[in-house]
Amino acid sequence: MKAAIIGLPKSGKSTLFTAITGKAVDPYAPPEPRQTVVHVPDERLAYLAELHKPSKVIEATIDIVDVPGCSLDDPKGQEEWRRFLPVVRQADMLIVVVRDFENDAVPAYHDRIDAKGDFDAMWDEIIFADLDTVTTRVERIEAQLKKPTKTHDTEKRELALLQRCQEALESSEPLSTVIAHEDERRAVSSFAFLTEKPLVCIRNISDEEASSAEGIQAEHTKASLALSASIEAEIALLDPADRAVFLEDLGLESPARDRLVKACYAAGGLISFLTVGSDEVRAWSIPAGTTAVEAAGKVHTDFARGFIRAETVAFADLLEHKDIKGAKAAGKVRKEGKTYIVEDGDLLNILSSA
Repeated sequence: MKAAIIGLPKSGKSTLFTAITGKAVDPYAPPEPRQTVVHVPDERLAYLAELHKPSKVIEATIDIVDVPGCSLDDPKGQEEWRRFLPVVRQADMLIVVVRDFENDAVPAYHDRIDAKGDFDAMWDEIIFADLDTVTTRVERIEAQLKKPTKTHDTEKRELALLQRCQEALESSEPLSTVIAHEDERRAVSSFAFLTEKPLVCIRNISDEEASSAEGIQAEHTKASLALSASIEAEIALLDPADRAVFLEDLGLESPARDRLVKACYAAGGLISFLTVGSDEVRAWSIPAGTTAVEAAGKVHTDFARGFIRAETVAFADLLEHKDIKGAKAAGKVRKEGKTYIVEDGDLLNILSSA
C-alpha cells in the first residue's frame, strides 16, 4: 500500500515525515516529493521468530510519499499542485495534515490557525481535481458520440457512469459514495480518482496537547489522529534506547509512526496474515475480506494459480497452545479452500501445485 501525505504550507507535513522516518528533512531542499518505506510493527512476529529461528523477519510495509505543500490561492502554487497530482494519484490512500498549533517562528498559512478550515480547503482541491478530470473526459466522449463509430455502446455506458460521478462531485460528494460495484471501479480505475481513496486526517497540535487532544471529526475521513509532529520528530531523532522514556513522560503509549500506521490500517480496511518457515517469518498486509487464494497470490502469483488448499491457524490459538504442534493436537489447525476469508493474524501454510 502507498499513502500520500498532503496539506497546506506550514502544516507540518515535513516534520511529520521526520517523526515517522527518524531522518531530519533539509528545510532548504527543493520542494519535491520525498518517499520512504514504513514498517508495520507487529509483536506477533517476535513470538514466531522465537519459535522458528528464521534467517530473517520481515514486517509488512507501507510506502509513504510526502508531497510539498502548495499555496492554493496563487497561480504558482496551483501550478505546483497540478504538477504533483500524478504522484498523489499513484497513492492508495491520502493523509491530510492540518495545522492546529501556534508558533511565532512559523507563520501560519493565511495568518490564521483554522484546522477545520484548512481541511475543507484541501477537500475542495481534492474534489476539484477529480471534477476537472471527469469533466474533460465527459466532454471528449460527448464529442466522440457525434461521430459514427463502432464503440458507441461502450462510450454511452462510460458517459452515464461519469455523469453520475460529475453530479456527485458538483455536490462535493466523494466518488466512493457513487462507485459501488467492482465493474464500475474497474471502468474508472485508470483515472485514479482522489475521492475514491481512503482519507486519514492528522491534526498537528502543540506540544502541550500531545497526550490529550483528539483528531478532527471531518466528514469523509476514514480515520483521524491528533499528534504533535514537532515533539514526535524530536523523539524520533533520539537514540532508540532513549525514546521510550520521553514517550512515557508525555503520556504516549507508542510513537507517531505506530499510531499513523494503525490509522492507515483502519482507514484502508487492512489486516495482516502471517507465514512462517526456517528461512523467514513474515507479515503480509491485505484488505479485509481477502480470500485464501488471493492471499496466496500476494505471496507468489504461482501459488494462486496452483492453489490446492491453505492450512491455517489463528495466532491467538497458536499462542494459547504454544506452537503449531500444540495447536494441531487441540484441533485448531484447519484446512481451508480458495474461498476462505482470511482473518487478521491467521498463519497460512499454502499448498500449491506450482
